[in-house]
Amino acid sequence: MFRGTGTLVNSSYDTEELRGFARSMAELQWLLLILVILYFFIPTRPITDSNALIISMVSYSVFILLFRYLNFQARETRWKLAVETWAMITFITLVLSYTGLVESPLLNLYLLVIIACAITLGKIMTLLEVMLIASCYLYMAYLKYSTGVFAAETFTMLMAKFSPFLLVAYVTSMLSSDILHAKRRITLLSRTDDLTGLLNMRAFNDLLDKEIARVTRYAQPLTVIMVDVDSLKGINDRYGHTTGSRLIKTIGQSISGSVRNTDVVARYGGDEFVIMTTHTGTEEARMVAERIRAAIHNTSFDMQGNRISSTVSVGIASFPECVDEAVDVLDKADIALYKSKQAGRDRVTYYDRELESVPAYA
Repeated sequence: MFRGTGTLVNSSYDTEELRGFARSMAELQWLLLILVILYFFIPTRPITDSNALIISMVSYSVFILLFRYLNFQARETRWKLAVETWAMITFITLVLSYTGLVESPLLNLYLLVIIACAITLGKIMTLLEVMLIASCYLYMAYLKYSTGVFAAETFTMLMAKFSPFLLVAYVTSMLSSDILHAKRRITLLSRTDDLTGLLNMRAFNDLLDKEIARVTRYAQPLTVIMVDVDSLKGINDRYGHTTGSRLIKTIGQSISGSVRNTDVVARYGGDEFVIMTTHTGTEEARMVAERIRAAIHNTSFDMQGNRISSTVSVGIASFPECVDEAVDVLDKADIALYKSKQAGRDRVTYYDRELESVPAYA
């Protein structure tokens, strides 16, 4: 993907992904607690300290409520998910210490942690968590068997019981990695333009809606720059659509190379591009737009002995400097673009209220 598609895009992907992981983690935590509660009321072997087990369950419930639901940390992060898995390991280890240590029927609860970690935190963190679980497991084995844990027969038996955890960790992390990669690839393909690699119209509109909500709330500037190729139809008619497609791709590259990494660039139509710039007023956006116009004006390529080049018309609209409502910024940039076309093309026009009489560009 070309430079200039915007860090806002990656941030949006990561945020949505982490929110999904957080929901899954919360469900697993409650499932873990419910399973322990059920065992408390219907045990299959004696519980050595019922009061301590009750305290552990109550403490873990309070942890879930505080950490997950009472805004302990509003922004979801992978470190937050990791802390939750560590809390799960601690809780399970305490439960096992009251229900038979390594002989506890609840030993398989560790699988919930491994699955949760494999789904949300990746292979390396899953390996580290398995090592932590193995340490807890061996410590409980030492508490039960003392130095006898190092006897060949006992140690072999313990490792045989623990081997399914290693297998689940490996298989789950591999499957999770493949599924996550496929999901990201599908998402990327659904949000990008095949020809230019830039965002498509749907993806851009989604990001624009989110940014409009943000700037409206915090009264921050937002500028949209619209770019239209001046001579695409003539080039298609004279040299063919293959040449026209290459021109579109070249212009997309020129635009991407002329903006900041934080700006969002999209192919908005057949010969139209749009750029969303945040924390940017009209004058700064005008410099960006002039840089784009000049870059494209000075760009050409050879196609079967023919030198192909084009110019672009550009329209700019900024909120709140020249546009009263953030939701209108795209439409106003379109009006400014039409004015550039009307005034002779290969130029930049910024929207102000004097352009209201200009009809919308079709």
